Amino acid sequence: MAQPLLSVIIPAHNEAERLAPSLTQLNAFLVQQPYQTEVLVVENGSRDTTFEIASNFIPQMANLRVLQEAQPGKGLAVRSGMLAAQGKYRIFCDADFSMPVEEISKFIPQSGKNYDVAIGSRELPESRRINEPEYRHRIGRVFNSMVRWSVLPGLQDTQCGFKAFRDEVADKVFNIQTLPGWSFDAEVLVIARQLGYKIYEIPITWYYKPGTRLHILKDSFKMALDLLTIRRNARQGVYEHPQTKI
Repeated sequence: MAQPLLSVIIPAHNEAERLAPSLTQLNAFLVQQPYQTEVLVVENGSRDTTFEIASNFIPQMANLRVLQEAQPGKGLAVRSGMLAAQGKYRIFCDADFSMPVEEISKFIPQSGKNYDVAIGSRELPESRRINEPEYRHRIGRVFNSMVRWSVLPGLQDTQCGFKAFRDEVADKVFNIQTLPGWSFDAEVLVIARQLGYKIYEIPITWYYKPGTRLHILKDSFKMALDLLTIRRNARQGVYEHPQTKI
């Protein structure tokens, strides 16, 4: 079988309510594309029917694979999906698809152009944020400022849940990743930079949707501590030697 051009990875922890509509929209978009695709849903540690719901889509989505991880953690789920994927380009997407599925096309290089890493950004002049409460935006900008100051200068939005990697870049970066939780976004981008890969920000339209799995106070504190770990690892050369596994 020929290598798919695009793999779409969806981490899914307790996503029984949001997954089915997202898969329906995604399938409707992908069947219209002229290139070969695959979809990987990675269910990890759910206490609801996420796995069953995803599996029920297999008869109507021939390109769908459903993987399971015993432990929760978005970083763990994304890592499993990225390393299992076969596409030339591999994009992970939040299960609620707060970015319209049609904008996936922005992550497919045009006219023979290529990229190493492409990340969706809600903070570029061409970006649009819709229906987001002001307090959520402010909290997000505070954390993003911390990320830029501590480990990733120059990037405007490191936490948007839509990021794409070229196949060989994904294989190298996610084999080195160490963090299983929310802070994995910043870590994999730091790893990519340390390995010399270029990161390109893509302006997207993003809709705020209630029901996030992120606990603002508890998880923000943990993520701040994780930034210190990422910074220390980078300085000590941990990311230059891919022997550490999560």
